[in-house]
Amino acid sequence: MHHSRLSTFVIDCKSDNLEASARFWSAALGRKLKPVDPDSPNYRELEATADEPSLLLQQVDHESRIHLDIESDDLDAELERLEALGAKRVAYVKRWWVMEAPTGHRFCIVRPQRGPLEGRANVWDGEGR
Repeated sequence: MHHSRLSTFVIDCKSDNLEASARFWSAALGRKLKPVDPDSPNYRELEATADEPSLLLQQVDHESRIHLDIESDDLDAELERLEALGAKRVAYVKRWWVMEAPTGHRFCIVRPQRGPLEGRANVWDGEGR
């Protein structure tokens, strides 16, 4: 058995000025910017409540788009579950899987980002339900 849930909406920004992008999305969504993490200069985070998915901006080289992250306490089990639903592996990057849905949308499977999942996420048995 493992757990998973929607974790984060990631706004991929093909921009030379992540700060300007972050200011735009902060104002557009009415969310304050969290302080910059010096260990992650290519990322900026907008505030969200504990019940909402996180909102993250990421500086990228590919075309701008929005993707989502699914957090799981068992990356391998979640990978297998989503592949059984028709998703395809694209790449393993650092600590997460980049996937592609049957619809062509990219998304990532990541380790828990917002605290423990037990009691706060979907529970999946070995049959993917």
